[in-house]
Amino acid sequence: MTGSQPRVAVVTGGSRGIGREIAGRLAADGFAVAAAYSSSSELADEAVASVRKAGGQAIAVAADVADETDVSELFDAAETAFGGVDAVVHAAARFALSSVADLDLDVLDDLHRTNIRGTFVVAQQAARRLRSGGALITFSTSVVGLAFPEYGAYSASKGAVEALTMVLARELRGRDVTVNAIAPGPTATDLFLDGKDDETVARLAARPPLERLGTPADIAEVAAFLAGPRGHWINGQVVRANGGIV
Repeated sequence: MTGSQPRVAVVTGGSRGIGREIAGRLAADGFAVAAAYSSSSELADEAVASVRKAGGQAIAVAADVADETDVSELFDAAETAFGGVDAVVHAAARFALSSVADLDLDVLDDLHRTNIRGTFVVAQQAARRLRSGGALITFSTSVVGLAFPEYGAYSASKGAVEALTMVLARELRGRDVTVNAIAPGPTATDLFLDGKDDETVARLAARPPLERLGTPADIAEVAAFLAGPRGHWINGQVVRANGGIV
């Protein structure tokens, strides 16, 4: 792309946490960003304003990631505003903690609607619309391998994301489009910290050899690498960005 036609990224969950950090990081790399949000237009507007203040291009688009019409319209908005789509970062997710025995199945259905169906719907549009040289980045979690108690439903939904990611990477043979998943470890976001006492947070922070929680900026650096030309040889992988936690 040259001149007034930047590379273009669609970032779901772009109004807060890791998604917002990724939107800003990609904008710093020259991407025009369509930041999707589900509920808080105020936070989304703040994210867009931050990108623009730094000299970047961004729009905010309301979208339920599990709704195929909303997601199609999200991609339409990115293409209309900026000319196409070159990277898709699907950071939107729902989270719930419970033992398997005690989980309310309505919570399970809501979680899987966002995390599994939502990932599939976004991936479907990405597969149809990403331009040559593009990248799709989905989000799993390192808990898939760590098997923490009370993460059963969440881990199961993210295991499905990993399976879908591997299949799609192979389905896009010949398209020059990469498909990878990032699997963060414990990361200091509002979603992660909510409901955890200081002792629990400190215990999790001490688990990695680097002896701290991850930050949204740590994860955004991985996303920027995978979305850009330097990371284009990485394909069909799950990147466990977790500081070495075991």
